[in-house]
Amino acid sequence: MRPLILLCVVAGAALVYLMSQASSNTALFTRNYPLLLGIGGLLSFGLMLLIGHQLVLLRRKLRERVFGSKLTLRLMVVFALMALVPGVLVYAISYQFLQKSIESWFDVRMDKALEGGLNLARSSLDHSLKDLGQKAESIARRLDEGGKPDAEALAKAREPFGVEEAALFTARGQMVALSSADPAARQPGLVGTIEAQAARQPLPVLSVESLPERGLYLRALMPVNVARSAEEALVLQLLQRVPPAIAQDARVVDQGWRDYQELTLARDGLKGLFGLTLTLALLLTLFSSLALAFVLSERLSAPLSALAEATRAIAKGDYTRLNPVRSRDEFGVLTQSFNTMTRQIADATEAMDRNRRQLEHAKTYLESILSNLTSGVLTFDERLYLKTINAAAYDILGIAPGAFHGLKLPDWPVHVGAVAPFASEILARFEAAEARQWERQLDYRRREGGSRTLLVRGTRLGEGGETGYVVVFDDITHLAQAQRDAAWGEVARRLAHEIKNPLTPIQLSAERLQHKLLQKLGDGDADVLKRATGTIVSQVTALKGMVDDFSLYARAKRMSAEDISLNDLVREVLALYESMGVPIEPHLADDLPRVPADPTLLRQVMHNLIQNAIDALAGAEAPRIVVTSRLAAEGILLSVRDNGAGIAEDIIGRIFEPYVTSKPKGTGLGLAIVKKIVDEHRGRIQVENVQPHGAHVSIVLPLRQAA
Repeated sequence: MRPLILLCVVAGAALVYLMSQASSNTALFTRNYPLLLGIGGLLSFGLMLLIGHQLVLLRRKLRERVFGSKLTLRLMVVFALMALVPGVLVYAISYQFLQKSIESWFDVRMDKALEGGLNLARSSLDHSLKDLGQKAESIARRLDEGGKPDAEALAKAREPFGVEEAALFTARGQMVALSSADPAARQPGLVGTIEAQAARQPLPVLSVESLPERGLYLRALMPVNVARSAEEALVLQLLQRVPPAIAQDARVVDQGWRDYQELTLARDGLKGLFGLTLTLALLLTLFSSLALAFVLSERLSAPLSALAEATRAIAKGDYTRLNPVRSRDEFGVLTQSFNTMTRQIADATEAMDRNRRQLEHAKTYLESILSNLTSGVLTFDERLYLKTINAAAYDILGIAPGAFHGLKLPDWPVHVGAVAPFASEILARFEAAEARQWERQLDYRRREGGSRTLLVRGTRLGEGGETGYVVVFDDITHLAQAQRDAAWGEVARRLAHEIKNPLTPIQLSAERLQHKLLQKLGDGDADVLKRATGTIVSQVTALKGMVDDFSLYARAKRMSAEDISLNDLVREVLALYESMGVPIEPHLADDLPRVPADPTLLRQVMHNLIQNAIDALAGAEAPRIVVTSRLAAEGILLSVRDNGAGIAEDIIGRIFEPYVTSKPKGTGLGLAIVKKIVDEHRGRIQVENVQPHGAHVSIVLPLRQAA
């Protein structure tokens, strides 16, 4: 748009100049003025359209509140007033001056002067023509008196009168003789028939003519030998050059008179044309000023608009918008200062972002550490609101993620009852005036069942930085179980060593006493001895069985794994219990993969589980045992479920410890041995009560890849 406006302005200036030049030249004015006027009108219309388009765009920018639009409007109004006020003033003065100037051209004195000059020129030429006519009469008489005229006679008759050129023509216009003072004179033009007929009159025919390439001449035609017939009549033509000075003055006066007459006739039209020219010039100037006002206003407001755009970009966080410095004025200094400020803000923002990224990285790193810790971590602020908790804490406590969101530690027992003892213990430790760090081992009972041993450590924060509390706890149930298993194993080994060795001598001594003394004693004493020695032998045998069980529990790993079909092994064991009268329902999945295991140890596991289920069904109305095998995500799942009395809730958390049993008879080593065999197979065992009654034991044996 800007190049088009500049082009129109330059074209308008050139057009005004051409119109001024055409107005000062009548011929150029007559030929080109309408064309220039039409071009000027089109150019004015085009500038008006451009200005209208700019006004529409400006109005749209004002509605959209584009920055700099109001400044553009003000500058455009200022430029328009600066162009309009002087332009209208000059236009009014010029128009009045033009009207008075045109009227001054037609002053009465100018009319008389031009008319007097024209009459003077005409009088001078008329006098010369009369003199040339008299010479023509004298020469014609001489030629008529001399007989047949020829070139020689014509020359003798011409020379005394000083005529420049004389020629004789027939009535048909054919030249008979020629005499000229200029030897290089060309043949004169032929006399027309009408002129020859006019020359038959007794008076000469006089005229002023402009001969091509020769100039202005006086011409006289005079008949010769009038008494002869028409065919023999001759016509004398005399040509006399008009002096150049007189010819030039006459021409100038005549042309001035004609121009003056034309101006007189076109006076009103000239007033209108010159007024139209002046008006068109004013319009072109005004429209050009308005168009340039838009260009200049946009140029002046462009730096401010650029600064505004850069400011909005900075507000949005884009610090790469640097405006180029195109001048050394105040706008350039302001732009340079703005760029410097932008760079400083960008550097400060980059440093802040770098620090923020470092903090986020540290936070992410800390969260990664917390999420991968097997220990539960809790952090509280000074008001005991929970700030941080990792996934391990939810897993250890058996609580759904987000259960503590927005809760203070004292409110945990109310909203999450399962953690009431745990929360109360922590709160009591923090409220107690004890050391800043404390450690406590707690027994925690999970919601879904099962007791856990937790080692809880707490720390109070408060010096320098933020105040608050940190709690770290670990599930040491397996560690405690391992410690207990190791202790029981050590006890079992010592019992096997310390008790089993004297049992055999005791049994042999009792049998020997019975053998030696039974025959020597009376019937009463023999019965007492027999009962006593029988009691000793039976108790020694029981002690030997107990020691054998302890030896089996304390024995080191002795698994000999091979690929077996678990379903075949289960069917083999269940076949031994078909005659016991207890219904056993096998639900064994087909196409189970083979599992690496020791078949002897797994048979012992199945026997212990089936026997425990049968013992639990004592007194049940509809005894039922369900044995299930299927493929699970972690391996092969084997489960035994009964509808017996179940397991007492107070011992279910310690069911795998030696001598922990709810049966009136038994050593309590069965499930402990089962747990140890499953652990040797790197499996997992779980015991739980089922509703309305019964127990469910599930074992997961890993496949070869997991093993």
